[in-house]
Amino acid sequence: MADEADYIIAPDPLGARGGLRLTRSVAGVDHTGAQIETPVVEERPLTIYLNSQEIVTAMTIGDFPQYLALGFLRNQGMLDDASDVTGVDYDEELETVVVRTANQTVFEDKLKKKTRTSGCAVGTVFGDMMEGLEGVTLPQVPVKTSWLYALAHQINTTPSLYLTSGAIHGTVLCQQDRPLVYMEDVGRHNAVDKVAGWMLSEGVSPSDKILYTTGRLTSEMVIKTAMMGIPALVSRSGFTAWGVEIAQQVGLTLIGRMRGQRFVCLAGNDRLVRDADLACVRDEPSKSGRKGAKQ
Repeated sequence: MADEADYIIAPDPLGARGGLRLTRSVAGVDHTGAQIETPVVEERPLTIYLNSQEIVTAMTIGDFPQYLALGFLRNQGMLDDASDVTGVDYDEELETVVVRTANQTVFEDKLKKKTRTSGCAVGTVFGDMMEGLEGVTLPQVPVKTSWLYALAHQINTTPSLYLTSGAIHGTVLCQQDRPLVYMEDVGRHNAVDKVAGWMLSEGVSPSDKILYTTGRLTSEMVIKTAMMGIPALVSRSGFTAWGVEIAQQVGLTLIGRMRGQRFVCLAGNDRLVRDADLACVRDEPSKSGRKGAKQ
């Protein structure tokens, strides 16, 4: 099992950090008809303001609300690294975060209230996100397959809400073969926004980082990764065609279906350094149960 001390921020499956309860025990019945108690993930609304303008209400597990707010605004193109953020105020009772800037931004006058659910297929995408991709070219850095296998093993064996209760997505900021910050949430977009908010808050450079996600590699996930300036995105899950097209357009190394020894690279194959000895990598059964079967 992976050591949580290796992370700057590790998952918190017991909700011990800050006394926040992330799961609740619920009575139920299993497949044999036996009475059981099982942990289920909590959801809480969080309303994000940019100065005096309400921007969005997101359903979230509730940890790291300031990072979620900063990252959401950053990934929607409403804040950038040069933005003069003067404060990030969280009110636990009102379930709101207010991000304050020195001057009013152009977004406050043109945005209407939007609600963003925790549903996997229902993220909030403003048209400005696509506009923000214009001229984006990511660093063309090599990615070693030995790093990918090491990351996958450590991340997949780290104690997490996903392993405890399921119904959760994880996003991990990595550098070479070291996972740095592991965020979880009911929506994969929330998890990546928390990572973006941490990076913005701490002034962390994205140019040598890898983003690992448990979610699908959709257009929004690719756009957010590109907006963050991270040159590689990796997932156990699959792709959407538009996500692949955008990755190819901006020079993002895009790797999916990573399970055991297998993965598929649909963008940036020329940047992969295949240095891993597969004999040392533990394989996983394919979905059909046959080793080497098509996924």
